[in-house]
Amino acid sequence: MANECDASKIVTAFLLNTCRLPPCPSKRDVEAATICARMAIDHPKDEEEIGLIPLITGSMAEFYIKPMLAHVSDIDVMYHLNTQLAIPRGHPPPTQLPAEFNNYVQVAEIIDTVPGIFDSHLPGYVYLELRYLLTECIDDDNYNAVEYDRGQYAKNILNSPTDFIHGPAVCHQAQSETLLPFDEVFCTRCLLWPSQADDWSTRHRDYDWPDSATLDRVVSNGCDVVPVAHRQCRQHEVMGKHQWRLSFSRAEIVLINSWMPVQQTVYHMLRYFIKTERLTDCADNRGAGTLSNYHIKTLMFWACELKPRSWWTENLNLVRICVELLNTLSVWLTDTRCPNYFISNCNLLDNSFNVGIVASKLMSIDEEYLSMWFVNNYIVQCAQLCPPYILRLFNDVSTRMKLQKAVSEIVHWRLNSSFYEWWHAVDLVERVRPVMLPVPLNVRLCGCWMKELSKVDKRFSVYLAAVALLQVARRTSGNGFLGELMDIVETVLHNTNNCSSVLFSLK
Repeated sequence: MANECDASKIVTAFLLNTCRLPPCPSKRDVEAATICARMAIDHPKDEEEIGLIPLITGSMAEFYIKPMLAHVSDIDVMYHLNTQLAIPRGHPPPTQLPAEFNNYVQVAEIIDTVPGIFDSHLPGYVYLELRYLLTECIDDDNYNAVEYDRGQYAKNILNSPTDFIHGPAVCHQAQSETLLPFDEVFCTRCLLWPSQADDWSTRHRDYDWPDSATLDRVVSNGCDVVPVAHRQCRQHEVMGKHQWRLSFSRAEIVLINSWMPVQQTVYHMLRYFIKTERLTDCADNRGAGTLSNYHIKTLMFWACELKPRSWWTENLNLVRICVELLNTLSVWLTDTRCPNYFISNCNLLDNSFNVGIVASKLMSIDEEYLSMWFVNNYIVQCAQLCPPYILRLFNDVSTRMKLQKAVSEIVHWRLNSSFYEWWHAVDLVERVRPVMLPVPLNVRLCGCWMKELSKVDKRFSVYLAAVALLQVARRTSGNGFLGELMDIVETVLHNTNNCSSVLFSLK
C-alpha cells in the first residue's frame, strides 16, 4: 500500500476532484423543493386563512458541493405560521411585516426567565409571552397593535400526527425506497436578531470571516424559536412544557454557503468520519449527552473564524486539516467545553455528557491513520458505485502508482457520469409537474412551486412559467381573461427572471 504521505495527497486530490463538480441540480434538490412547496400550500385543518411558511434547512440548504457519497440522509424543513411572530424583549410591536404574513398576527415576546414561574435561565433557551395582536389596516397596509393581558405563555407541546418525534422535529418516513425521509420542525419566526446574541456581529475578528456583507445578511434574517426544552428541564412540570430554544438555522445556511469549497469539503469529511465510526452513538451511561453533528458544525464555525485563509489553502492537505480539527474536538470533550458560536455564554456540553471514550479516540488520530481510513472507508465505497472494472482495480493497490490509477479511474467516471444526475433531476420535475401545476391552476400553488424550484435551478422557474402561461392561454380561450388569470400571470412574472421576454410574448 502507498505510504501515509502519498495516501494523504491522494485522498486530498480525490475529494477535491469529486466534490467540486460544476453546479447542477440533483434529484434530491428537486425532492426537497417538492416537499417544501407542498407544505407551503397546506394549512391547518379548518383554518384556511392560516398558512405555513416553509424553509429548507440542514444539509440540503447548507452544502453546495456534491460529494459522491451521500451527505444527506433526510430532508429538513422548518416552517412557521403566517399568524405568529416573536420579538426580542422590550422591542415595540412592528407596524409593517413581510407580505407572507396574515392580516392578523399574534406577537410573543422572547424572555429569558420569569421569577417565580420560570426560574431556570439556560443560555439559548427562552420562553414566549403573548404580548400583542396585530391587525392590518386596509388603507395603508400598516399594522395596529392591541396588548394582551400579561402572563400568557406559549407551550412547546407538539400536537401533530407523526411517525415519531425527535426533539423539535416531526419525523416522516420515506414514501418509497427511492425517496428520502423528511423532518419538519415547527418554529415561531423572529424577524430581528435576538438580544441573547447581540455581541456576535460586533466582536473582533482577526481574519475577516464572516465579512461585513455576510454579517449584515445574517443579522437581517433574524432567527427562529423552536419548541423544545433543555435536556435538564424536560422533566420539570412547568418549564418542560414552556421552554423554547433559539434557532440560528437561517444564519447557519448563509455562513456555510459563504465557505470556500475546501471548507465545505472538510466539513463533509468530518461528518462522514464521525457518522461512519458511530461516534454520535457513543455514551458511557444511559441518558448521557452524545456527540452530534451540531458539535461538528460549531467546530467548523470557530475554525473558519479563528484560522487564517492560508491555513486552509497553503500546502493544501485535507487529511491534515481534519486531524487538527478532530484533535481540537477531543480537547473540547475532555474539558467539557464547546462554546456556542452565536451565544457567548452558552456551552453546548455539560456534565451530563460522558464521552471520555470518544475524546480518547479522537486524540489518538494522526495523519497516517486518517489517510488510510479514508482510502478504505471512503474511496473504496465510491468505487462500489462505479462499473465493476474500476472496483476490481482495488484488489491490488500495493503501490502508490496502483492506488493512484484506481483512484483516477473513479474521478474520470464521476466526471463523465455527472450528466445523468442532471437528467434524473429534470425527469423528476417532469413527472411531478401535473401535481405541481394542475388544472385549474391557482395563484398560491403557482407561486409556491416556482419559488421553490427556482432555488434549485433558475431554468426550472422559466420552464414552469411557460407551462403556467400555456394553461392561462388555454383557459382564456374558453372563458376570457378573468381576474384570477391576471393574478396568475402577475405571479408568474414576479417569480421569473425573464419578466421582460415573457411580457413581450404576451403582447
